Amino acid sequence: MPLTPHEQRILEEIEKRLAEEDPRLAESVARATVTSHALRRIRWGIAAFVVGFVMLTLFALSVWAGVAGFVVMLASGLMVYTYLKRMGRDQLRTIEGGGRLSVTAALARMVERFRHSRGQS
Repeated sequence: MPLTPHEQRILEEIEKRLAEEDPRLAESVARATVTSHALRRIRWGIAAFVVGFVMLTLFALSVWAGVAGFVVMLASGLMVYTYLKRMGRDQLRTIEGGGRLSVTAALARMVERFRHSRGQS
């Protein structure tokens, strides 16, 4: 639903005041997107997965370290999957089209292949 001209003026006034009061905040809000937020969370999830794997390899030293590592790996894997799913197919394709070799793009391709192999569209 589009804004009325009055609401649009109010919104522009709020944006102007924000830029005057805190220019750094206004700049960071202007740069932030849903995709950049999701990619940041995916990277943290991948890092947590690696930490969980290291903890899992400590299973020989302590059973609890191994169990905690498994739980960390499971939770981080679910987090990565959830954010990849939230980003959606179109945003994942734009990331792949960027030409950069990244873990996130590789995970996105793996998720797409998994969906296609299961017959989902």
